[in-house]
Amino acid sequence: MRFCRFSYGGKTTWGILEDEKVQPLAGPPYYGIVKEGEPLLLADVKLVAPVEPSKIICLGLNYADHAKEMGVALPEEPVLFMKPPSSIIGPGEAIVMPDVSRRVDYEAELAVVMGKKAYKVSREKALEFVFGYTCANDVTARDLQQKDGQWTRSKSFDTFCPLGPWLETELDPSSLNIELKQNGVIKQKSNTENLIFKVPEIISFISSVMTLFPGDVILTGTPAGVGPVEPGDVLEVIIEGIGTLENRVKL
Repeated sequence: MRFCRFSYGGKTTWGILEDEKVQPLAGPPYYGIVKEGEPLLLADVKLVAPVEPSKIICLGLNYADHAKEMGVALPEEPVLFMKPPSSIIGPGEAIVMPDVSRRVDYEAELAVVMGKKAYKVSREKALEFVFGYTCANDVTARDLQQKDGQWTRSKSFDTFCPLGPWLETELDPSSLNIELKQNGVIKQKSNTENLIFKVPEIISFISSVMTLFPGDVILTGTPAGVGPVEPGDVLEVIIEGIGTLENRVKL
């Protein structure tokens, strides 16, 4: 099933997407699906970011080709960092380049959205705690990342975590084509089968460190081909079985 969050009539709510229509829901579907009101045409609503997490946990260097292009060794265990919820934007919203950065990069990623509270879960049971998947762009101020020697500032600016366009629940994350287009030109192209640490292992590892709550987001890493953006660029993250997340860049 496909779930979304949308704005209509001055109100933002959850919905189920089916046949170009949106069935409004009374609340987040993690806790049960309660329909509310009549279906609306998808064309009549505005999709917003499909999740409101308590935290966003990200993996760095989780594709071998990306680690190579960054000039670093392959990690022995998942490399974690975080982005704040305030960095989230939805489909169609603008990525704003900060004044303090001279180079901002795109990074296409598969995002995992948790559906159950998870703490110290095994790899074998990890996928049972997942609600769904969506597209993500881990936007990064690359010059600040290199300058600071750690990643918090470079990853955390408002608008630096586009998510969407919706959540897909019926998906096997082990082999999904993923690509990024910049102004219609393919810049990144890979498959999640090339992840160094697979989704179940990622969830198990993170949950051994911190409790994951329903709605929390995990960004699983980006493949090779990351590059700079310019004002006016249109970025599309396209993931097989999910769809396309499109955002424009502005100053």
